Amino acid sequence: MRTDVRRVALVGAGVIGNAWAAHLLAHGLEVAVTDPAPDAEERLLRDVERALPVLARLGLDTDGWQDRLSFTGDLGKAVEGAAFVQENAPERDDVKAAIFAELDALVPPDVVVASSSSSMLPSRLASMCARHPERVVVGHPFNPVYLVPLVEVVGSPDTPSGVVDAAMAFYAGVGKRPVHVRQEVPGHLANRLQAALWREAYSLVERGVATVADLDAAISNGPGLRWALLGPVANQHLSGGDGGLAHVLAHLGPPTQALMDDLGAPQLTPQLAETLVAGVHDELGGIDVATLAAERDALLVGLLAAKARSEVLP
Repeated sequence: MRTDVRRVALVGAGVIGNAWAAHLLAHGLEVAVTDPAPDAEERLLRDVERALPVLARLGLDTDGWQDRLSFTGDLGKAVEGAAFVQENAPERDDVKAAIFAELDALVPPDVVVASSSSSMLPSRLASMCARHPERVVVGHPFNPVYLVPLVEVVGSPDTPSGVVDAAMAFYAGVGKRPVHVRQEVPGHLANRLQAALWREAYSLVERGVATVADLDAAISNGPGLRWALLGPVANQHLSGGDGGLAHVLAHLGPPTQALMDDLGAPQLTPQLAETLVAGVHDELGGIDVATLAAERDALLVGLLAAKARSEVLP
């Protein structure tokens, strides 16, 4: 597979595709974007121009990006000369099938074709390619893509290790933190972990144990602060002192099991959805969403810069 990637083709100029464009441009790559929507190029330029100042605050060189970005409505022109393809089309089976069939015919067999899909399994995506299904993987990023480092790399049972290795190396080379998900499961990895937390959060609201604001405060002022630095298992290890995780599991294993057994299993009924929506509106008190997102991104920049200076955090 191609390993010296200087030009990337992005298929789809939505929120994810445009964020990928900003990220890759800030890492010095040539980026070709394609999307059939009539206003896609305008949205691409708008989103990139919004994201690049944030990336510049991380110390990345964003000069000259205009000369390295191109847009076309022609998929064939976009992938011409690309050494890596990142697909970001809507999560619809018919849309993906048409795009992957065309990519399969256009892209050389030694080029990885990765999908940003958060819900479709790589085996399903690969089945859309009659010629070279073996080079298709999921490369699922997290929003905002130009700031959050995680990319989940997932192959199908038939994906050669060299393809996964090439994708992992590409993402690491552009400043991402790739994680190899070793078996394909719905939702990949991080979304399943998020769903576990959401399930219990929704259950607690449904049972009247806490408000939405209470839940958000409990995480953002409690374990969420630690989770941004170390994952849940490593943090649990630290809580065990000299004995580490072994001590925690030996002494708190039974009550932890009892707690896990007591977790709820809510159903997202219309009534519960209304309660959650009303709760988040009450919590934010009319704060403009764009303003809130901008402040979040600014704080993320500081956090990422601080983590980069760490000598021991994994």
